[in-house]
Amino acid sequence: MNAKKSRPVNLDLRTIRFPLTATASIIHRISGVITFISIGILLWLLNLSLSSPIGFAKAADIMDGFIVTFIMWGILTALAYHIVVGIRHLMMDLGHFEELESGDLSAKVAFAITAVLSVLAGVLVW
Repeated sequence: MNAKKSRPVNLDLRTIRFPLTATASIIHRISGVITFISIGILLWLLNLSLSSPIGFAKAADIMDGFIVTFIMWGILTALAYHIVVGIRHLMMDLGHFEELESGDLSAKVAFAITAVLSVLAGVLVW
């Protein structure tokens, strides 16, 4: 009864290629984690800026650095991606884009929309 099934096992992760829809879904989850973590940072920065004129000046000084500006751009890009692909997932829940071809196309459109929003976010923060 304990027969061993002989089936191919691929443990080399470098050779596995995910479909575009799976990649979009995985990145959607990662962007959700980034957005969740960044809420704390953004709320702290907002609290600092609203605490007093001195706090506002400190928050403005923090935002002047290139690295912080780059992080803010990354947060806005992750948020934009999460919203765009979240809308895509909601449309899939309603029965749209469920076939392989239309799902692939909707993932490409979501990536393109996110790229445009990312550029707009870069213009906004810089």
